[in-house]
Amino acid sequence: MLNLASLQRELSREPFDWAFVDKLFEPSDAAALTDTFPRDHFKLVAGRSYEKGYEYLSRSLVHMGADAVSYPDELSPVWRELAGDLLSTSYRDALGSLMGQDLNTLVMEVNVIRYGPGAYLGPHLDLAQKVVTHVLYFNETWDRRDGGCLCVLRSKQEDDVHTEVLPLVGNSVALVRSDHSWHTVSRVAEGCSKSRLSLNVIFHSPGSISTMWPPGENAPLIRYEGP
Repeated sequence: MLNLASLQRELSREPFDWAFVDKLFEPSDAAALTDTFPRDHFKLVAGRSYEKGYEYLSRSLVHMGADAVSYPDELSPVWRELAGDLLSTSYRDALGSLMGQDLNTLVMEVNVIRYGPGAYLGPHLDLAQKVVTHVLYFNETWDRRDGGCLCVLRSKQEDDVHTEVLPLVGNSVALVRSDHSWHTVSRVAEGCSKSRLSLNVIFHSPGSISTMWPPGENAPLIRYEGP
C-alpha cells in the first residue's frame, strides 16, 4: 500500500534535517484509509512539560518493539495492510535511506493520533531517545485557517515558521531529532467541524521505554465518537 518510491527524494537541511514526502498512497487507498480512520482504544494525552503544552487523543497501532498490530480486530483491512507495511524491512530501509540513518537497530513504535477542536502540540524538541519520526496525515480536505498544521520552526518561537504542512492524506513529514529540530502543531480551531488525523512512526534508540504507553499504566481507553 505504501508507495515507497515516494521516499526517494532529497533530504532538506534547513533549518534541520527533515523531509516533506507526499503521494504516499494511490487515490483509492487514500480514500479508504480516511473513511475508516480508527475510532477505538484512544486515550487522552494532555498536560504541560518543561517546554511544551499538549492535548490530543492517541491509539496504539504498533506497540514499541512489537512485531504485530495492536487491536487488529478493530481495524479495517486497509489499516491492517498499512500497519503491515510499516512493520516491513522495506519501509524501514527506504525511510532510513532518505533520512541518512541506519534504522535497523532502532526500536519502532506507531501511534494513531486525533486532534479534535482545541487540540494542539506546543513548540518542542523530541526526546533524545526519538531518533527519527515519520508523521503521516489522513484528512481528505483541510482549511489552513482551522490550524492543525505541522510547522517546521527555525527556533523555539512559535511564530518563527520555516514551513507549514497541511494534514492532507498522502502528505507526510519525516524529522531527524537534533538540538534544534523545533516543530509544533498549531491549535485546531474550536469551531472546526472535523478532527486532524495523523499517524506517528517513531524510531527510538535501543533500550528506550515508551513515554506514550509507559509500563504499568492503566489509562482509560475510549471509543471516539466526535467529528
